[in-house]
Amino acid sequence: MISRLSLAKASTQLAGRIRSVGSTRHLASGIKRFGSDEPNMSRSVVYNGVVTISGQVDTGGGDIGTQTKNVLGKVNSLLEEAGTDKSNLLTASIWLKDIETDFKTMNGIWNDWLDPENKPVRATVEANMAFPDFLIEIQVTAAIDE
Repeated sequence: MISRLSLAKASTQLAGRIRSVGSTRHLASGIKRFGSDEPNMSRSVVYNGVVTISGQVDTGGGDIGTQTKNVLGKVNSLLEEAGTDKSNLLTASIWLKDIETDFKTMNGIWNDWLDPENKPVRATVEANMAFPDFLIEIQVTAAIDE
């Protein structure tokens, strides 16, 4: 059984391995967590030269064109915060509420946004969304030039 003294000692050791700057946490393992002030996730995590952003949605509503543009704007911001950009994308996962209705519009906006010389691998599927007004969610990973 673990004693209270052992738990306190372990907690103190762990606290010494974590450094927080604003809403960014730097762990001794080299993991950086951005937006870790969120209650259930980080906005993005950097490890070993790769950033993974959380799934991004547009909470403002609107049609698929508006939501896609707004979500890609959020993706740009998170990539910039991590020190990279869309030219370094590795993977993209896209969830659409109604793939039959919205794929063509989303795909056109995606293609206009994408760096044509540096395309990631991508999967696009239809999915039930967390809230009825969400039409799209995008999650990406990207390399960071170090």
